[in-house]
Amino acid sequence: MTLVKPISTADNDLFVHDTQTGTTKKISEHKERAEYSSADFDHSSKWLYFTTNDGSEFARLRRYELATGKFEDVEKADWDISSSWFSESGKYRITVLNEDARTVVRVVDAKTGKPLALPKLPSGNINSVRFSRSDKLMTLYVDADRAPSNLYVHDFRTGKTTRLTDTLSKEVDAEDLVDAKVVRFKSFDGMEIPGILYKPHQATPDAKVPAIVLVHGGPGGQARRGYKYAAQFLANHGYVVLDINNRGSSGYGKTFYVADDRKHGREPLWDCVEAKKYVSSLPYVDGSRVAIMGGSYGGYMVAAALAFQPDVFDAGVDIFGVTNWVRTLQSIPSWWEAQRQSLYDEIGDPNTQLDMLKASSPVFHADKIRKPLIVIQGKNDPRVIKAESDDLVEAVKKNGVPVEYVVFDDEGHGFTKKKNQIAAYGAILKFLDTHLARRKTP
Repeated sequence: MTLVKPISTADNDLFVHDTQTGTTKKISEHKERAEYSSADFDHSSKWLYFTTNDGSEFARLRRYELATGKFEDVEKADWDISSSWFSESGKYRITVLNEDARTVVRVVDAKTGKPLALPKLPSGNINSVRFSRSDKLMTLYVDADRAPSNLYVHDFRTGKTTRLTDTLSKEVDAEDLVDAKVVRFKSFDGMEIPGILYKPHQATPDAKVPAIVLVHGGPGGQARRGYKYAAQFLANHGYVVLDINNRGSSGYGKTFYVADDRKHGREPLWDCVEAKKYVSSLPYVDGSRVAIMGGSYGGYMVAAALAFQPDVFDAGVDIFGVTNWVRTLQSIPSWWEAQRQSLYDEIGDPNTQLDMLKASSPVFHADKIRKPLIVIQGKNDPRVIKAESDDLVEAVKKNGVPVEYVVFDDEGHGFTKKKNQIAAYGAILKFLDTHLARRKTP
């Protein structure tokens, strides 16, 4: 079996444990920060396959010979190899790549390395590839821009591929949804920032629409292609959505991933400011009506944007976002020790960097917020406790700024109930329609 020991958000160690002898050996000796992840053992238990970005920008696939301790490179690409595993019989090896915010799957013959031709499928992310024990059947999920994941089965004997599910609601017409597009823009220092753009059908230079800069969670998450209900919902109601991957996002190399360490509230936020400039430059966007929106760490970026860049965005949508790093980091439980130290390395240490954390926490600067804000919060949230949002909302009210506060008594960090999800996004849409209504030209 394998074990992983976190060191920081961009550094860990990988161990192999022999259940017969009880011995454990570290196989991830490295000098600089590097990530290791166990992939699979081959069926003879001769090799352990694992991914690592040690010595490279992107994670590649390697293998370790258990008997001799020998290492070999197996597969690499210009993007991260996320995972790799063997089919039931061991005949095939499946590899998953994170290629420019979408999932790409490769299947090879484990003995010869010869690629296996995959069936023709609708455009989208191919996920969860599995073979039957006979290797005659293969199942997979396809996650497209305009439809949630659908399950397919492919029969290698007949060459026939059959879709087994139809997950898009019958009340939704796929033609009313939009295709996502990968875009890039230069940030304040020349760093290239990728993002996923959703353009409403009705947006034209003669009928310009408002826009939303959407920030993913994390830190260290990634905006990705595939079905994203929030972006489709907003695009369907006439909002351009730019789902950005600010510095610190995963999937774009080791250097990009650590570029936000202990810089929160500054450089990653400035990427969001540049995202606003970029989306405002699009010929079908009204640059005077641009909001920022995000959940969890993305919610932090919303509050930070309104507090630290108060003149940039026209409104903010904070969904269970961190507002006080000092309290958040100090409240991490003792049993989460490895993750606690990782967050200290990423965000800051409250024991030694209290001033820095206060400087990057929006709640201590909420007096500067003067743009409309809506805050969504789960009463039982264990990560971002309700007091975080309470404090922010109370402070913003003192500014005489329009602020709405929606609390769900039966939710934690995210939505587990469809009715709450519908209510939250209904409130968000009403808020955006109210505060980003078409402005009259003087």
